Amino acid sequence: MDSPYNCILLAGLSLYFEDGHDDLDDFGFDDYGSECDGIRITAFLDAGQDNLTPLGRLEKYAFSENVFNRQIVARGLLDVLREFSDNENDFISVMETVARMSEDGEPTVRAELMEQVPNIAMFLHESRPNFPAAFSRYLVPIVVRYLTDPNNQVRKTSQAALLVLLEQGLISKADMETKVCPVLLDLTEPSSDDDYKIEAVSMMCKVVTMLSKDTVEHLLLPRFCDLCSDARLFQVRKVCAANFGEFCSIVGQEATEKLLMPKFFDLCSDSLWGIRKACAECFMMVSNSTSPEVRRAKLSPLFISLISDQSRWVRQAAFQSLGRFISTFANPCSTGLHFRGDGALLEVPSFDDNYTSVPREMRGGFTRTFSNSNASPTTTNNARNTKDTEQTDENFNSFNYWRSPLPDISGELEMLNSEESEEVMEQKETKEEEEEEEPDFHDSKSSPAKATSDQIQKVLDCLQPHIDDPDVQAQVQVLSAALKAAQLDSPDDDGPEDDGLTEPEPEEQPEDAIESPSVESNSVEVQSESEESPTEEEQTMEPPPDEEEGKEGKEDSAHSPMFEDKPKIQNVIPQQLLDQYLSMTDPARAQTVDTEIAKHCAFSLPGVALTLGRQNWHCLKDTYETLATDVQWKVRRTLAFSIHELAVILGDQLTAADLVPIFNGFLKDLDEVRIGVLKHLYDFLKLLHADKRREYLYQLQEFMVTDNSRNWRFRYELAEQLILIIELYSHYDVYDYLRQIALTLCSDKVSEVRWISYKLVVEILQKLYACGADDLGLNFINELTVRFCHCPKWVGRQAFAFICQVFEEDCMPMEQFGQHLLPSLLSLSSDPVANVRVLVAKALRQSVMEKGEPGCAFSDELEETVMALQSDKDRDVRFFASLDPNKSLMDTAPLI
Repeated sequence: MDSPYNCILLAGLSLYFEDGHDDLDDFGFDDYGSECDGIRITAFLDAGQDNLTPLGRLEKYAFSENVFNRQIVARGLLDVLREFSDNENDFISVMETVARMSEDGEPTVRAELMEQVPNIAMFLHESRPNFPAAFSRYLVPIVVRYLTDPNNQVRKTSQAALLVLLEQGLISKADMETKVCPVLLDLTEPSSDDDYKIEAVSMMCKVVTMLSKDTVEHLLLPRFCDLCSDARLFQVRKVCAANFGEFCSIVGQEATEKLLMPKFFDLCSDSLWGIRKACAECFMMVSNSTSPEVRRAKLSPLFISLISDQSRWVRQAAFQSLGRFISTFANPCSTGLHFRGDGALLEVPSFDDNYTSVPREMRGGFTRTFSNSNASPTTTNNARNTKDTEQTDENFNSFNYWRSPLPDISGELEMLNSEESEEVMEQKETKEEEEEEEPDFHDSKSSPAKATSDQIQKVLDCLQPHIDDPDVQAQVQVLSAALKAAQLDSPDDDGPEDDGLTEPEPEEQPEDAIESPSVESNSVEVQSESEESPTEEEQTMEPPPDEEEGKEGKEDSAHSPMFEDKPKIQNVIPQQLLDQYLSMTDPARAQTVDTEIAKHCAFSLPGVALTLGRQNWHCLKDTYETLATDVQWKVRRTLAFSIHELAVILGDQLTAADLVPIFNGFLKDLDEVRIGVLKHLYDFLKLLHADKRREYLYQLQEFMVTDNSRNWRFRYELAEQLILIIELYSHYDVYDYLRQIALTLCSDKVSEVRWISYKLVVEILQKLYACGADDLGLNFINELTVRFCHCPKWVGRQAFAFICQVFEEDCMPMEQFGQHLLPSLLSLSSDPVANVRVLVAKALRQSVMEKGEPGCAFSDELEETVMALQSDKDRDVRFFASLDPNKSLMDTAPLI
C-alpha cells in the first residue's frame, strides 16, 4: 500500500489528516494509504482525544519529532492561515509559529515552507487592510535568510519565490532596498563563497529588470561594474556579460556611457570565448542605450572585432546579432517610417510640400536646390499625407529621395566633426575657382556622356550647401559613384543609381567619357569629400583589411560575385557593417561560420532595409534576390513571412519593380513558403496599385491546391484572408472571382474550414448589398439556396441555416430577406437532422424575430414555426427556440 508521503511525491497532491487521527506518531503514515486524496487539509486542527485548542494542536504538529508531520504543516500553511484569519491575535500567533518553523533543521521542511510563501503573500496582499505589515514583518526575513541557506535546494526555492514575489509586485520598494539588496551585495563581496557569489550575481541580474532605475543605479550598478572585472571567477563575468543589456536599458544612456561602456569593452575582449559570445548576443540592447555618436564611433569597431573573432561560436553569435545591431541606427527622420503602438509600420506623417516636390524638380533638370523651410509638420491632414506619399513613390529614383525637412534631423549632426565641415567648404571653394577657370566645361555638348556628367555635377553643386547633413552626404556619395561610372565606363557598374537619370546611357559613350579628363578630375575631387576623407569616427571604426582577414581566416576572405559589382555606397551606417551583412549570403560564411547564416540574414533584412531607407535599397537588392532563390526553403519561408513589411518600407514603386516578381515566385513555391505570403496576402495586396492588384484575382484560385490535401489550415487561412481582401476589390470582381472560391470552401471536408467560409459568404453578401448590387446579391442567394438549402447532405443544409444569420449584420433589407431567404429557412424547421434544426431555431429566434417588424407578411408563419420548434423532441432545439434574444447568445460552433 502506498504511503501518504508517496501520494505527495507522485500524485502532486497535498497530504491531509483524517478526523480522529491527531497524532501521526501513534498511528503511522501507512495507515492512511491511498485514501489521502480526499482528506481535508486542516482536519488535524479539529478537536480530538488530546483536548488541545486548534492553536495548541498546530504547535504540536509544527514542532513534532516526526519530520513528515512538520512537512504536512508547512505544506498546509495557506489553509491554516485562512482558518485563523478572522481573529487578528490568532493570526499573529500563526505567523509567529511560521517564523519559528522557518528555523527547522530539516531542509525539506524549509523548502516546503518556502514553496508556500508566494501563495501566502498573495493571500496577505488581498487581506492587507486587516494585516498590513504581516508579510513584511514575518515572511520577507525568511525569504532573505533562505538566500544564504546552506542547503542548495532551499536556496533555489527561495530564489524562485523571490522572483515570483517581484513579478507580482508583492515586495515593497523599501523591503527590496533595505532587506533584499543588502543581502545580494554581501553575497557578491570579493570574500564571499564562490557558489554563493555566482548564485547571487545571477539573482541580481534577474531582479534588476523588476526594480526602479534609482534603486539599480544607486545600489546595484557599482557592484555590477566590479563584478564585470572579476578576475578569479569566469562564471561571474559570464553572467554579467549575458545580462549586460538589461543593466544598460534600465540605467539609461548617461550611466551606460560613463560607467558600463569601459566594462563592456573589457568583456568583449575577454580571454574566454563564451563571454565574448554573450557580449555579441546582447549587443543590440547595449547599442540602444547609447547615443548615435557612441554607436557609430565606438560600438561599430567593437562589433567588427567580434564578427572577426578567432572563435567560430563568437562569429556565429555576432552574425546573428548583426542585423539587429544595424537596426539601432534607424532614424524615423531619415527613413520616413515609424512603428505604431501595436507594432504596425507606418509612414511618418506631415511632410512639407517643398520637400516632396524636390525629386520631381531635380529629375526634370537637376537645378532645384533644397529649401530650408521650417513649416510645421503637424498641420497636414491625412488626405495630404496620402497625396504626398503618392507623389513621392511616383517620382522616386535612386538619386533623389523625399525625406523629412532638414531641420528635423539636426540631432544627427552632432556626430559630424566641425573641422571636417570647414575642410569640405574649403574644398568646395577651391572647386568653384577651378570651374571658373574652365568656363567651357558645363557648356560642353560634345557628347551625351558629357551632358550626363554636367547634370550630375549640377545636382552635386545644389547639394553642397547642405553637405553637413548625413542624408545629403549619402546622396552625394551615390551621385559621385555614378559620375565616376560615367567616366570609367565599367559594364559591371550598372545599377539602380543609373536608372532614370537621363536618356543616354553612360556606358554607350566610352570614348567620350575617357576623353573628358576634366570630368574625371572633378569626380575624384567630389569623391574626396565624401569617400576618401572619412571622419575621425570612421577612421577609428575601420581596422586594416589585412588584420580583419587574418582574424577571420582565409575561407572568410573569399568574395562572392556581389563584391565584384559596384560598391554599395551609403552613409546611414558604417560601411563595414553593411559589407559584413551583405557577405552573409556568401557560401564561405556558411562553411566557416554558421550553416543557418542565410536564414539569419533573411530574418533581419526588413530591419536593415528600414534602417538604410528607400534611397539605399540598391545596396540590398542583390542580397534580397539571392536569399529569395536560396536552396533552403527555410530561408525563402522567412522572406515570405516578411515581404509585406518590406513592401511598406520600400513603397509602391520599388515594391512593384523588385518585390512583385519575388512575391510571384513565392506563390508557386512549397506550401511551407506559400503559407508565408498567404498569411499576409491582404497586407501585401493593399500596398499595390489597383491595376497590379487586380492581376492577382486570377491566381487566388491556385491557393486551393496544396502539396498535401490534408493541410486544411492552409485553406482556413485562405478564407480568413479573403474576408479581408473583399474590401480591396469591386463588387463585380468579388462576385466573379471570390464567390466561387467561397462556395468551394463552404463544402470543405474539415468543419473549421466550413465555419470560417460561411462567414466569408456573409461578407460577400454584405459587400454586394452595400454597393447596391441587389441583382448580384439575389443571384448569389438563389445559388446558395440551390447548393445548400436543397443539399442532400445535412452539412449543406446546416450551412444554409447559418448563412441566414446574415440578418444579424443588417446587410440586406428585411423585406428582401423575407422574400428570398426566409421561406427556405422555414422549410428547414422540419429537417430530420437535429443539428440543422438547432441553427434554424437560433436564426429565427435570435435574428429574425429580434429584428422583424410586427405585422409583416411572414410574421404569422414565423411565430408558428418558432412555437413548433419550442416543442421539438430535441432538447437543444427547444432551448434555442425558447431563448430570450436579449440574453447572451450561446456559441453553436461545436454543432457545425
